[in-house]
Amino acid sequence: MTASSEKCRNESIRMNQAKDQQRKTSRVLVVEDDSAINDVICRQLSRLGIHPEPAFSGTEAKRILDSEGFDLIITDLMLPGMAGEQVIGLIRDHDPLIPIIVVSARTETRDKVDVLSLGADDYLTKPFDLDELSARIQAQLRRSHALRSLKLNDSSNESRSAALEIGALSINPEQRTLMIENTEIPLTRTEFELLELLARSPKRVFTKQALYKHLWNDTPSGDDNTITTHISNLRSKLKPYGADAYIQTVWGIGFKLEIPSS
Repeated sequence: MTASSEKCRNESIRMNQAKDQQRKTSRVLVVEDDSAINDVICRQLSRLGIHPEPAFSGTEAKRILDSEGFDLIITDLMLPGMAGEQVIGLIRDHDPLIPIIVVSARTETRDKVDVLSLGADDYLTKPFDLDELSARIQAQLRRSHALRSLKLNDSSNESRSAALEIGALSINPEQRTLMIENTEIPLTRTEFELLELLARSPKRVFTKQALYKHLWNDTPSGDDNTITTHISNLRSKLKPYGADAYIQTVWGIGFKLEIPSS
């Protein structure tokens, strides 16, 4: 079997595993203190064939998370008992892969940037369109299942697991780590996946739509700036090491990774 056919076979196995996983009933924790909104989201999840688990405070969410596992978390920020930001930190301490969607009345860009920096994967402002929320939920679940299947197959896929060395950046896909000058740079799941994709094709320009499609297997709705926010956060983490210029904006098109000329 050639290397090319082996790669295709591994990819086929990974996709089938992801599809099998998706057929199983996913479980979603909905952390929202407004009972009417919580009920609307839970009802919609049930219509999608997803099992919802409601929680009405940050402390209740913590209690549930201490004893149960979920495929996705939807959380508000302004919660009684424990703020949504603390809930996100708690989740990320235990599971770096579980997708987190924030649904909040806060509309300031700074709030969105801060929450995505904490490890949230997506941010939707209230009032929200139920169909858009449903699309984002399904996209996050597809991505999560595919990622976990890929993680299971990484040990048999040496070419994908090999470290990527781009200038001062040392990216380890298997361990999902970024090292600069012998220092590990903490990245969220989304930030790492963006960086890895750009690093696998240096100098290639990716449109925001292509990056969104890669991350969530979906197309952005309207003038969605989620990708721009994640790129901004990633650059902020690279800046102390002088590596923020590696991620270059190609105006009117998208982004690329390239070692800047001196």
